[in-house]
Amino acid sequence: MLDYMIYILAFAVGSILGLLYSYKQHGEPFVADSKLNVLALVGAIVGWCLAFNAGNVVLSAIGFLLGGFVMGERPGYGRKETAIGLLLAVVLYFLLNLTV
Repeated sequence: MLDYMIYILAFAVGSILGLLYSYKQHGEPFVADSKLNVLALVGAIVGWCLAFNAGNVVLSAIGFLLGGFVMGERPGYGRKETAIGLLLAVVLYFLLNLTV
C-alpha cells in the first residue's frame, strides 16, 4: 500500500515540476510549437519504461516522476512524447513478460 502512495506522490511532484518547467519554456498562450522535444521524449521513454518494468520501488518512483514531468506540461505540450513513451513501455512490458 505504501508503494502506491510513493508512486502517486512521485507522479504528482513530477507533474508540478513539468508544469513549472513548461511555463518557463513556453510563454505563448496556446500551442505554437508542434515539433518533438527530444529531451522530453527521452524522459518519457526512460520514465515510463522504468515505471512499468523496473520491479523496484525506488526505480519505479523515479520512472513515475519522469513520466509525470512530461505528462504534466502545459496543455498541448508533451502529448506526443508521452504517447510514444507509453507505447514503448507497454511493448517492452509485453516483450519481457511474454511466456511461450
